[in-house]
Formats: sequence, C-alpha cells, structure tokens
Amino acid sequence: MKGHGVKKDEKKELYNSEEAAIQGHTSARCNLAFHESKNGRFERAAKHLVIASNLGYDDAIQELKECYKRGLVSKADFAAALRAHQALRCNTQTTDKSHIMLIA
Repeated sequence: MKGHGVKKDEKKELYNSEEAAIQGHTSARCNLAFHESKNGRFERAAKHLVIASNLGYDDAIQELKECYKRGLVSKADFAAALRAHQALRCNTQTTDKSHIMLIA
C-alpha cells in the first residue's frame, strides 16, 4: 500500500529506516544506502551495505559487488565483506544441518 493522497514525509521515512537498521533490519540498511548514494555520499552508502552483507543479506552483497565494479568500494573492503558474508552463510548452513540431525 503506497498511501495515495498522503504527503510523503522523507525525514520521517529516513528516521524510521535508521531506527530499523539499528535494530538489525537488513533491508532498512539497504534503504539507507540507497538514500546516501542518492545524495552523493557513496562512502556512507558502502558502509551500510557492508553492515547488511555482514548480517547475511544477499541483496547487499550484490549491491556491493556493483559498487566495486564501478570503483566506489575498494577491493579490500569488498573482499572483507564477501568473506564475512560467506562465513555467516557457512555457519548458518552448519547450524541448520546440526538442527536437522538433532530432530532425526
């Protein structure tokens, strides 16, 4: 639902995204990254994407890859985020398999 007929309050939207990001909502982090990049603050946008990817958000790692291709993120920063993302994925899969073994 888009709120037809209601004036968009960007300050409130940004505030709510920041609050959600602080609480660990990865898609809110990506929204903040989009907002920062729209305003030309690519370094801050990259930081939001790194945090979201470190929390396991697949879309964030894909966006970071695009930023790296465009030269907006260093190779070292992208590699570190990718390693953290993969480690989290590997750990999650191991935990899932252990849980399945306990159930059986």
